[in-house]
Amino acid sequence: MQHAVGSPLPPHQPGQGPHAGWSPAAHHPGARQGPAPVPPPPPGYPGTGAGTGPVPPPAPAAPAHPQPPAPRHAPAPPPPDTTGHVPLPPGGPVAMPPAPPATAGVPDPAATTLAVLLIGPAGAGKTSVAKYWADHRRVPTAHISLDDVREWVRSGFADPQSGWNDHSEAQYRLARRTCGFAARNFLANNISCILDDAVFPDRPVVGLGGWKRHVGPGLLPVVLLPGLDIVLERNAERTGNRRLSDEEVARIHGRMAGWYGSGLPIIDNSQLDVPSTARILDDVLARAIASPPTW
Repeated sequence: MQHAVGSPLPPHQPGQGPHAGWSPAAHHPGARQGPAPVPPPPPGYPGTGAGTGPVPPPAPAAPAHPQPPAPRHAPAPPPPDTTGHVPLPPGGPVAMPPAPPATAGVPDPAATTLAVLLIGPAGAGKTSVAKYWADHRRVPTAHISLDDVREWVRSGFADPQSGWNDHSEAQYRLARRTCGFAARNFLANNISCILDDAVFPDRPVVGLGGWKRHVGPGLLPVVLLPGLDIVLERNAERTGNRRLSDEEVARIHGRMAGWYGSGLPIIDNSQLDVPSTARILDDVLARAIASPPTW
């Protein structure tokens, strides 16, 4: 039998045919030889001479260019979030903003990161003033209304029109804690925050202590307290569970009068529109930064 010039002779094993265990590529000039021959089958395998039966066909030819086995690596990590991962500083108690140097003059609250609590009775304009103030600042500012957070509860909501009980107190405490958590996180990421709530001066549950505990000592409280006729008029324009009876509005307004003499700054916005009230709020906050109130 003839073989291609330069090709190695196929191995010859006792009991094997001349074509077993080597690549047919050896019959073609210039072809590269495949991998090493397959070892002979064990004795007794059909077709080896040790037994009977038909001779099996030759093993399939190895590829002319064998590919090395793929290396084994650890499983690839899952693809990152398509929106990316931005680490955020954790929120902590809000510290009092540093007082400016004596030579700096009056501080500019519009350019300072602050935490403000706007207090007042129903109809005082807290939410309107807080939104306007947040919208017109030169630094990022968030507005959080406790009433809005309370109304996140849909089924089982403790309606303020039903009066104050253990159920409504629990939901109030939960909403206040949620607002405080949000405010701390906003402030930790250099976003000012203004919160509004009807805080009573003579009621520990709905009082300043909880806000100071949940937000931090740097919270700056300011009271909006227009006249009774103004809050009654504004309350009459409300709808849904935000509208209270005239008797309830008068009772709340009377208790808010206890803020006089408390040391907290008070703004009587009876004759002021929202932009004017926001400007006065900035003036009050500038004085509070320079000389923080004791509360």
